[in-house]
Amino acid sequence: MRRLVYCIASTLDGFIAGPDGADPTGPDGFWPIADDYLKHLAAELPEVLPVQARSAFGLTGEGTRFDTVLEGRRSYELGLRAGITDAYPHLRHLVFSRTLTQSPDPAVELIATDPVAKVRELKDSDGKDIWLLGGSTLAGALYPEIDQLIVKLSPLTLGTGLPLFSPDTPFDPRTWELTEHTVLQSGAAFLTYTRAGAA
Repeated sequence: MRRLVYCIASTLDGFIAGPDGADPTGPDGFWPIADDYLKHLAAELPEVLPVQARSAFGLTGEGTRFDTVLEGRRSYELGLRAGITDAYPHLRHLVFSRTLTQSPDPAVELIATDPVAKVRELKDSDGKDIWLLGGSTLAGALYPEIDQLIVKLSPLTLGTGLPLFSPDTPFDPRTWELTEHTVLQSGAAFLTYTRAGAA
């Protein structure tokens, strides 16, 4: 069965963006992106790089780990504001929204139905793992379906901001097993956790 993998960049204090939800890695962003971080992504998780970064690294092949990306409307709109209608043309791209009525890109599928039901349908189909990009609202809605976490931990604190999971996420303690880890010279760490009891 395919797994749902929440692969997300986080600060040391558990935030994925500032309080306004703006792109923290954009031109006016505050999130440091070191060279060794980008090189590690290109080597180990090339599917999660957006199309511009993939072009810069000369990455053209299919993904080895993911073939589908799930994104919430607010996260998707960050790309739209930058003029990018599909940052991940190498993946099947699903955007969950009840307010967008027409996709800005023919390759991007809009999903207005229950995210959990859709993810269960995807898990039961053939394919590679499913990447949950974010944001925190969609991650909160899909919390019970997440099989693995890949936390790209940045040596950065914010004090406040958007958390890994929306504050509306139900209280449901879960334990995770650390199955992989890489610490880079820049101070960033890649931590892979598999849900205890998950295959």
